Amino acid sequence: MADDGAVTLYNNSAITDAKKNPFSIKAGLAQMLRGGAILEVSSVQQAKIAEEAGACSIMVSEPGLRQGIRRMPDPSLIKEIKRAVSIPLMARARVGHFVEAQILEAIGVDYIDESELLALADEDNFINKHNFRCPFICGCRNLGEALRRVREGAAMIRTQGEILGQGNVAETVKNVRNVMKEVRVLNNMDEDEFAAGGIVTPADAALMMQLGCDGIFVGSEVFDSADPYKRVRGIVQAVRHYNDPHVLVESSCGLEDSMAELNLSEDRIEQFGRGGE
Repeated sequence: MADDGAVTLYNNSAITDAKKNPFSIKAGLAQMLRGGAILEVSSVQQAKIAEEAGACSIMVSEPGLRQGIRRMPDPSLIKEIKRAVSIPLMARARVGHFVEAQILEAIGVDYIDESELLALADEDNFINKHNFRCPFICGCRNLGEALRRVREGAAMIRTQGEILGQGNVAETVKNVRNVMKEVRVLNNMDEDEFAAGGIVTPADAALMMQLGCDGIFVGSEVFDSADPYKRVRGIVQAVRHYNDPHVLVESSCGLEDSMAELNLSEDRIEQFGRGGE
C-alpha cells in the first residue's frame, strides 16, 4: 500500500506502467467537458435523448434501484449504449475496486467515476489512478478530500451532494460553497470542478455554474417525466447560458408539472435544515 490510501500493488500483468499514462493528457480530456452537462442514463433511449438535448457526456448506471450491493454497471449495457451514441461515456466503479476499473477501461469507457454512490470495495484505500490510461473522476465534500483524490491521480473533481434522487440541491450548494471558498486560496489548482446531486432544474444548473463550477452531473431522475427531452434540454441550455436571465426564463417555463414527484414537502425541508445545525 502507498501513503494516504492509494492502492499501488497489483499483479504485474494487470495494469500498465504509470509513466505511459501522463496526467497532462487525462487533465486535457477532463477539460474538454468544461461548461457542459453530464447526464446519468440507464438505457439506450435515455442516452439518445441526452445526446440530442446537447449533453457533453453521459454516465451509464444500472436501471432502477438495485437491491443489496451496488456495483459497476453491467458491461453489456455499457457496450450497447456506447454503440448507440457518439458523445463521451462514463461509468462508475466502486471505491478501491481497481479490477472494476480495469474492466471499464477494457470496455473502452472514456472516463471512470470512482464513486461513493456505489458500495465501498475498500474502506481504507482508493484506486491509484495514475496506473490507468483512462481519466478518473472522484467526489469530494471539502478541499482536503479533493487534494487527496488529485494526488491519487483524479483528473476531475466532482463536488458531492444529495444522493437520494429527491431533487434537493441544498447539500450540493453547501459543499460547492465550502470547496470553492477553500480553493480561492490556491492559485495553481487546475483540476476541473463539477457539481453533482439534487440538480433537476435549469435554475439549479445555473446556480452551480454561477457558484464557480466548470460543469454539472445530472441524475437519471430527470427522465421521469412526460417530456424528458424538454427537461434535459432546459438544463443543458442553463449550463451554457447561466448568466443570461432571458435564456433561463425560457429554459424554466413549463417544467414544474413534470417535476412534481421530485418536490420535497415543507416538513422534510425543515427536518433537513435542523439536521445540518
